[in-house]
Amino acid sequence: MNNSVNVSDLSLFLALALVLIAIFISSKEKLGLSKDIIWSVIRTVLQLIVVGFLLKYVFQINNVALTLVMSLVIIFNASLQANKRNLSPHKKFWQSWLAILLSTAVTGGILVLSGAIKFIPSQVIPISGMIASNSMVAIGLCYKQMNTQFNDQRQQVLEKLALGASVKLASLSILRQSIRTALQPTIDSAKTVGLVSLPGMMSGLIFAAVDPVYAIKYQIMVMFMLLSATSLGAVIAGYFAYKNYFNERAQLDF
Repeated sequence: MNNSVNVSDLSLFLALALVLIAIFISSKEKLGLSKDIIWSVIRTVLQLIVVGFLLKYVFQINNVALTLVMSLVIIFNASLQANKRNLSPHKKFWQSWLAILLSTAVTGGILVLSGAIKFIPSQVIPISGMIASNSMVAIGLCYKQMNTQFNDQRQQVLEKLALGASVKLASLSILRQSIRTALQPTIDSAKTVGLVSLPGMMSGLIFAAVDPVYAIKYQIMVMFMLLSATSLGAVIAGYFAYKNYFNERAQLDF
């Protein structure tokens, strides 16, 4: 296999027509998303151009400290986005940050120690981004489901507290359901990978003319990685987040 992918500037510009389809649908159906779509496209282009040149510089230097800094920047931004999805009035940013940091560090650390990836910028930074982004999505789903469940089951929680249950026991069913909801998309994706979709890592390697069998090995590693990362992130964030719905006297406070 010696085919290579070369996207010209003209091809990229013509691909913008795909965005116009989304804008047309939003306008025709009166979804009110046209401005958001345009803004997201502008941000995508600008952010990727900046990141592209920055990564080129970082890859050339191949410095351990700079690699760690880039990974921490990724984790910080993922934490900001995850924290925005937390609807609790007493949310704390450090909870999202610590959940994503630990899930990324543990999962990425195991991959490096096992020899699956090397500790070089061109491998560590993209993998850190994949882990952090998937943890971010899982944690956001966990937060959203938890807020919904606390509002829907407020009376049941109050009754459990009145009967002497601890804060954790009164919230346990909500916590479990929130974590289950957070993990479901990743589990569903693992069930259908290869049958329904050819994920990004595998497709990218195939586009780069890598042997499909070799690409499959990497994709299997990625699925293992994402299952680990989303599980760790959702559990850590969930066990922090449910406490935000109670005050220091173990009373519901939202």
